[in-house]
Amino acid sequence: MATDAKDIRNLIFAGHSGCGKTTLTEALLFNGGAISRMGSVNDGTTVSDYTEDEKERKCSIGSSLMTFSFGGKKINMIDTPGYTDFIGEIIGGLRAVESSVVVMSATGGIEIGTERGHKMSVAANVSSVFFVNRLDKENADFGKCVEALRKKFGKGCVAITYPLGQETSLKGVVNLITRQGIDALPDSDKTAAQSVYENLCEAVAETDDVLLEKYLDKGELTPEELKGALRKAVAENRIYPIFCGSAEKNIGVKELLDFIVNYMPSPLDKKEVEAVKVDSAERVKIAVDPNSPFSALVFKTLSDPFLGQISIFKVFSGRLPSNGGFYNVRSGIREKVGQVFSLLGKAQLPMDEASAGDIACVAKLKDTATGDTICDEKRQVKFDDIQFPEPAIAFSLKPKTRGDEDKISNALHKLTAEDPTFKITRDEQTKEMIANGMGDLHINIMINRMKIRSGVQVDIGTPKVAYKETITGKGDAQYRHKKQTGGAGQFAEVWMRIEPLERGKGFEFVDEVVGGAIPRPFVVSCEKGIKTAMASGVLAGFPVVDVKAIVYDGKTHPVDSKDIAFQTAARQAFKESMMKAKPVLLEPIMDVDITVPEECMGDIAGSLNSRRGRVMGMEGGDGVQTIRAKVPLEEMYKYVNELKSITGGRGTYTMTFSHYDIVPSNVAQAIIDKAKLTKKEEAEE
Repeated sequence: MATDAKDIRNLIFAGHSGCGKTTLTEALLFNGGAISRMGSVNDGTTVSDYTEDEKERKCSIGSSLMTFSFGGKKINMIDTPGYTDFIGEIIGGLRAVESSVVVMSATGGIEIGTERGHKMSVAANVSSVFFVNRLDKENADFGKCVEALRKKFGKGCVAITYPLGQETSLKGVVNLITRQGIDALPDSDKTAAQSVYENLCEAVAETDDVLLEKYLDKGELTPEELKGALRKAVAENRIYPIFCGSAEKNIGVKELLDFIVNYMPSPLDKKEVEAVKVDSAERVKIAVDPNSPFSALVFKTLSDPFLGQISIFKVFSGRLPSNGGFYNVRSGIREKVGQVFSLLGKAQLPMDEASAGDIACVAKLKDTATGDTICDEKRQVKFDDIQFPEPAIAFSLKPKTRGDEDKISNALHKLTAEDPTFKITRDEQTKEMIANGMGDLHINIMINRMKIRSGVQVDIGTPKVAYKETITGKGDAQYRHKKQTGGAGQFAEVWMRIEPLERGKGFEFVDEVVGGAIPRPFVVSCEKGIKTAMASGVLAGFPVVDVKAIVYDGKTHPVDSKDIAFQTAARQAFKESMMKAKPVLLEPIMDVDITVPEECMGDIAGSLNSRRGRVMGMEGGDGVQTIRAKVPLEEMYKYVNELKSITGGRGTYTMTFSHYDIVPSNVAQAIIDKAKLTKKEEAEE
C-alpha cells in the first residue's frame, strides 16, 4: 500500500569527507528498527557503503538509498560522498528531497564539505539541519561549533540538543524543546544550555510577528507555541536546527530521528515543483497529488550485477504501479516496468506502487537515463534538467590488451550511465579515447570500478592536445613528379602558391590554370593531393588549417600524366610552399570561468599567469569571485589539482572551447621535438 505524502520524509546526508555521514545513517537505521545491529565503515559492514571499492577505500563513492519506517512515517535517506570529485551525487539527490542533514565533525569544525552541503541545500530550497558529530573525541567543543555555524550562516542556526558531558565523558544529550534531561547538567552547563535555549526561542519567535510580540512582552514561549512555529520555520528555511552527539556511540541519534519524524517537512510542506508542458512550452505547477497524472524525475542510475540498470526516481504526482508503464519525454518511447521497489542499501524492498512524494526504483528499462522526466503519456510534462557540472580533468585511455576495445566500450557506457559527471569522448584528430571527470580520484575510481566489474584494464595517460598547423605568410613552389618504370610511367608538374586565410575558415582551393596547361580532371586531382597533404603538416605532422591554395600552372605528358601523378605532385608542391610560408603551430584556447574565495584571488591570478592564461574579467559574488580567463588547453589538463591546493578545495571551474591561436615559438619548438620523437618511436615499433 502506498504511503501518503504527508507521512513521507525524504532526506539527503551531506558534509565533508570523513565527518561520519555513513555512520550516522547506520545509527538512524538501527534506532528505527531497520537493522538489528550497527555495522562499521572500517569493517565494511554498513548498509550504505556496500560496493567493493567503497569497502576497500572505507568511504562513500556513490550515493545510496535507504528506506525504513518509524513513528508512522516512511523515511527515505540518501547518503552521499564527501569528496568534491563526487559532487554530482549531491546535485542529483537534492532534486529528490525536502530536507538535508549536514554532518560536521566537532573536532574539524566548519570544513569545505559542511559549507558546500548547507549552501547547496538552501539554494535547492531544501530544509537544512546540522548534526555536530564526534563530540566524544578529544578537543571536541560543541559551544565553539554552534558559534561558528551562527557566525557563518546566521542567527537561524540554533541548537535543539545540548551535550551531557564532553569528550570521553559524553553520555547523552539534553532535548532543549522538551527540556528533558536538563536537570542532569552540571551548573556551569545549565547556564550555557539556558543561553542556547533562549537563542532558540528568540530565533523561532522572529519568524512570526504575532509570536515575536508575545515573546517580547512575556519573555518566553509555551512548548506548543515553540513546536508549531519551529516546524513551520524549518520548512520555510528560516531556522537551521543543530543537533549533537556521537553517531559511532549512538548518542544523540534518537533525538535527531524523533525530530525528523515530527518536525522535518513532508513533500506537501514545500512549494510545488514546476515543469514545462511539452505541447505548449507553458510552465505549470505540479501538485503533490496521487490522483493526478503520473510524473517523476530520474535522479540516479545504478548498475546492479544481477538486475542490470536500476533507475531511481522521485514521484511528483500520480502513481506508478508494479507491472505498469510510463512515457519517457526525452526518448519519446513508452517503457513497461516490472516490480517497483525501494532500497535498503543493496537490498530490494518490493512496493505495490510508487505514489506522489515518494522515492522508488525500477530495473531493466530500455532507454531511460539520469535526468529523464517520466510521465503519463496523456499529460506530457518535462521537469528542469539536473545541472551537473562539466568535467574538470581529462585522461587518455588505452586498452592494456588488444581485442578489449568492445569490452571497454560496454563497461564505460555503464559507468557514464551511472555518473553524468563522468564522460567519454573520442578525439577524431588524435584517435584517442578520453575519460573526462571531476578530478584524479574520480577518474581512478571509475577505472578501478571498470576493472572490478568487467575485468578489463586500461593504461591512463595525459591526452594529446589537438594541435594544428597553419601559415602566416605566402609561399610558392613548382614540383615535377616523374616516375619511369618498366611499364607505364607517371608524369605531372604543378605550380602552386599558398596564402593564409582568416582563422577558422579552413581551406580554400582556387583554379587559376589557363590555356589547358593542366586539364580540368587533373586540376581535381591536384585538389585531392593538397587535401591529403593537409592531413599532416610540415612542422610536426599535425593537420593544416586556414590555408588558400592556388594552382596556376603546370605541365602534362600525353601518355604518362594521370590522376595519381597529379595528386603526388600537388602534395609535394603544397609541402614545399608551406615551408616557405612561415608555418606555425596552433593550439586550442579555452574559455575558463574560475570561482574562488575572495582571499585566493592573488594566488589564482598568479597561477593563471604561469599557465599562459589571460584574465578577461572578474565578477563578484557572496564571498567569492569568478575570474574569466582564456587559457591554452595544454595548461589546463592538471589544473584541477593546483586549484584544489590553492583554495583548499573550495575553488571550482568550468571550461569550454574558445578558439585556436598561435603557439609561442619557444613553446612550439618543444612540442615539435616531442612530436618528431613520438613519430620515430612509433616507426621503430
